[in-house]
Amino acid sequence: MKSLLVFFLALNAGVFSTSAPNQIFNTSLTVTVRDDLGNTVDSVKVQLFLKEADFTKEVNSLAEATTDKKGVCHFKKLKPESYFILARKGDKDNTGGGEKIGKLENGKFNKITIIIQ
Repeated sequence: MKSLLVFFLALNAGVFSTSAPNQIFNTSLTVTVRDDLGNTVDSVKVQLFLKEADFTKEVNSLAEATTDKKGVCHFKKLKPESYFILARKGDKDNTGGGEKIGKLENGKFNKITIIIQ
């Protein structure tokens, strides 16, 4: 009787399930911002856009963050998409190159370094 109970509890818990396992990690992006000399830059406003038109007009950003003292900011729970990224501090930004990042890997900790000048 005990073994039958253990079997049904295991079945209910999904031990014998054939479906795909649940995703353990959310898709995230860590951005490091550096200047043209390679130094990390703090207090940089970083914005993510899904559409190039929104990026160009700087409207409808999907997410915003500011870099910390180490020049790093994090975006969590993103969709595995390609994004346009804008990093700006004062009169320095990343326009003119490297604005579009490739499709993020689903369920991974994605990383990118952006150069502002």
